[in-house]
Amino acid sequence: MPHAITLHEITKSYGGFKAVDSFSLEVARGTVFGLLGPNGAGKTTLIKILTTLMRPTHGDAFVEKFSILTAAKSVRRVIGVVPQENNLDRYLTARENLALHARLHGMRPAAYNRRIDELLEMTGLSSRQNDFPDTFSGGMQRRLVVARALVHEPRVLFLDEPTTGLDPQSRRALWDYVRGLRRSMTVFLTTHYMDEADALCDRIMIMDHGACLADGTAAELKDAFSRAHVYQVEFRRDSDRYEGVLAGLSFVRSVERSGSTFQITLSDEESIKPLMDHLGGADIRRICLKEPTLEDVFISLTGDKVRE
Repeated sequence: MPHAITLHEITKSYGGFKAVDSFSLEVARGTVFGLLGPNGAGKTTLIKILTTLMRPTHGDAFVEKFSILTAAKSVRRVIGVVPQENNLDRYLTARENLALHARLHGMRPAAYNRRIDELLEMTGLSSRQNDFPDTFSGGMQRRLVVARALVHEPRVLFLDEPTTGLDPQSRRALWDYVRGLRRSMTVFLTTHYMDEADALCDRIMIMDHGACLADGTAAELKDAFSRAHVYQVEFRRDSDRYEGVLAGLSFVRSVERSGSTFQITLSDEESIKPLMDHLGGADIRRICLKEPTLEDVFISLTGDKVRE
């Protein structure tokens, strides 16, 4: 399958600090690719490099075969960008925001007026097209930013944490738009919402400290994590007594507690027998093998849900 995005050994340094470290990647055309990582992992730096807003210290990248170093103008013609912030022009109406973006991309009125009508309808903003963005809810502003990025019909769409700060209904609505786009373009998504990546992405890469930690489909990542053998044990009583005991066992990698329920990560498959031996006298309500989530994988690799 042809590649829409290719990165060759991209490094971005600030003094002695490497925000991105020898990062290589290929993204297949017509797919939704998700880049996950805690705050400060290097996600936004990569987006800025790929969208020609920042030059790498070393390496090169290609978007639809155009080099970000030698063909930056060509790259900008074939991409759409949804940044983290809603950077709409507050003095222009919704329709005028879209028209300005279309004109900046060299589109003629006959073409962009029709396109704007389609996008306003798709995002449910037709009835508000003559209103100013400051009168919109956060979700409506986000939809308008997405519509703006799509006006010139880009081949690659970059979404940098597009649903941060949105309510659940607005997030789901934006997900629906992204699902519909995969048929016509490549989508490069950065997020730290695990459910978002699980729901939208054909392929997911987890990065931290500027480097790749894991790469694959959501199912592949969860399957690899399941080999860590995570069990949930719920006690009927005396749970306090066993917390220290479990944490002190050599074959137990980690213990997380929520009330009377413990999530126990074992070092290998054979460790379940000695675990049961140590719990032989306990009053247990249930014990089961835990099905991993993408968040389990993420926390296992990065050590945190969110890092400021």
